[in-house]
Amino acid sequence: MTSAELSHDAFLGGLLHLWQPRKGYRAGVDPVLLAATIPAVSGQRVLELGCGVGAAILCLGARVSGLSLTGIEREESYAQLAARNGDGALEVITGDIADLPLTLRQRQFDHVLANPPYWRRDASVAADDPTREAALGEQTPLSVWIEVAAKRLAPKGYMHVIHRAERLPDLLAALPSYMGSVEVLPIAARHGRAAERVILRARKEGRADFRLHGPLILHRGDVHLDGDQYTQEVRDAFRTGASLVF
Repeated sequence: MTSAELSHDAFLGGLLHLWQPRKGYRAGVDPVLLAATIPAVSGQRVLELGCGVGAAILCLGARVSGLSLTGIEREESYAQLAARNGDGALEVITGDIADLPLTLRQRQFDHVLANPPYWRRDASVAADDPTREAALGEQTPLSVWIEVAAKRLAPKGYMHVIHRAERLPDLLAALPSYMGSVEVLPIAARHGRAAERVILRARKEGRADFRLHGPLILHRGDVHLDGDQYTQEVRDAFRTGASLVF
């Protein structure tokens, strides 16, 4: 892509800047929220499935230093941008998660994260832009995303997935039997609103009871107003790279 086709956007209050296309799929708040919930510590290995331009995994790397970061992305143009954004700190592999390269199938990670496409195309209309469609339209079944993430985890490793709330039953049904200590964080726009997103956490060989957390509320007040209306914990995650306790 040419420079005119790209924007250089600030994330985490300027702690991180990402090149991404001006048109097509652009990273929003979901990858930032996902990254903020991952309890990674320095020295651990992290894999993102479908990393796009690297928003989620690089937000995590900006918050926690000393991580070994790897992403796999099917769209070559986005993989190239992810490598550029990582500037040597992110290993980017171009490939399909449904047919992982041998270099990944032989490795295990302490954390695997994913922001799979949200829309089932048997019940929705495809996007006109091919990159938006690749990011938003479910071509690889959600169950495959979960299976691949689970297989790449080291013992006691954590999986984190963000998705639409109505797909929670599908997420839970797809978990292999060896994935336990399941937790769900609903995400709602405002108090009193139904959750629109969920973050699923599961641990390989985990044995803790299932936990359904209270919702993470994104905005203060009952109605939309101009200006920054984020709740304090969400603002801290977006503006300073703070973690979200989950």
